[in-house]
Amino acid sequence: MKTLGLSLTLAAGALSAGLAVAPSALAQAPDQADRIIRGRYQAILGDCEACHTAPGAKPLSGGLPLETPFGQLIPPNITPDKASGIGSWTEADFRNALKNGIGHDGKRLYPAMPYPAYTRMSDEDISNLWAYLRTVDPVFNPVEANQLPFPFNIRMSMLGWNMLNFTPGEFRPDPSKSEAWNRGAYIVQGPGHCGTCHSPKTSLGADETSQALEGASLQGWFAPNITGNPYIGIGSWSEEEIVQYLKTGANARTIASGPMAEAIEASTSQMTDEDVKAIATYLKSTTGGPAEKPKPIPADDRRMQMGAAIYHDTCSACHGADGKGARQLFPALAGSAIVQQPSSETLMRLVLQGSQAVHTDGARTTPAMPSLGWKLSDQQVADVLTYIRNSWGNAAPSVGPSDIGAHR
Repeated sequence: MKTLGLSLTLAAGALSAGLAVAPSALAQAPDQADRIIRGRYQAILGDCEACHTAPGAKPLSGGLPLETPFGQLIPPNITPDKASGIGSWTEADFRNALKNGIGHDGKRLYPAMPYPAYTRMSDEDISNLWAYLRTVDPVFNPVEANQLPFPFNIRMSMLGWNMLNFTPGEFRPDPSKSEAWNRGAYIVQGPGHCGTCHSPKTSLGADETSQALEGASLQGWFAPNITGNPYIGIGSWSEEEIVQYLKTGANARTIASGPMAEAIEASTSQMTDEDVKAIATYLKSTTGGPAEKPKPIPADDRRMQMGAAIYHDTCSACHGADGKGARQLFPALAGSAIVQQPSSETLMRLVLQGSQAVHTDGARTTPAMPSLGWKLSDQQVADVLTYIRNSWGNAAPSVGPSDIGAHR
């Protein structure tokens, strides 16, 4: 009865997270059930769902295309289906893929599968993750992951890439830091692979390690600086505000949308409170990017005057004449780090295409930003963004109509 109880608890927990467990998992021994439960949590830390599950598809059966600067990659099927998934893999194969970027057939993986981060995971965590993946319902769904054009589709080129950009090795705690700091560093650098989105990339697509977590372009969005930088990072946020954002997708400063909304819904909102606090502790300790604001564009600049008129007519009803927004409904623009990022890519996308906020148990209302691209010209969008980025104490580079045209 104890084994059955553990198994039922496992199944219920996995289903509540949208992660399937095969009926065969119900017959596992108690110690194996514990491994599977821990492995399911590793899947949450690693946000496996976000890449490997397409909307409406079976869990982990293959994801939506990832647009990279080099072409398109599709996250593969990682269910235990033998024909199209990882059912014919061994645990050693799986560990080799995560630790060294080498598939079970000896093929080199592309770093869109973030093995440069997963290499820092402990063998125990990888083993537990493997145990969990073996319980997922197998799904036959062949995926041609490599859709890169020549010459990038030649996997052997990754041998040279790894020599230049990849250093395998497990995370080593810093004895001079607290247990919470080390746990946060482990998650951010390892299974959470935060730098895969938030770190700038070299011309070869590798993380700029000297600028870790300082922000990067990502599929039409700009993943912002998440270091402790007080100007464009999260240095002015309290740890409680960081925790609230990661657990619910919203706080007094901002509301998550785009890829970060997906990460919060499938990953950080389901992490333990202790782990989210550890992430906040670690991120607050990091540094990166300019600490001093540039001089704002003067209010009498023509672009600012035009932008002010557009803002008053189009934006102020939700975000307020003072840019302070409405808590939990419309994010504040005044003092916003996202507004003041070096890149205005995310802001352009939000204005042109609109967006929907994330839904979590802690923030069930999902306010939407309507698309304004149909009614505003490139010049108007540029002017209103320039105004927003340089008002209420904000300071950031101007936005030009050619930037908007290119983004459209």
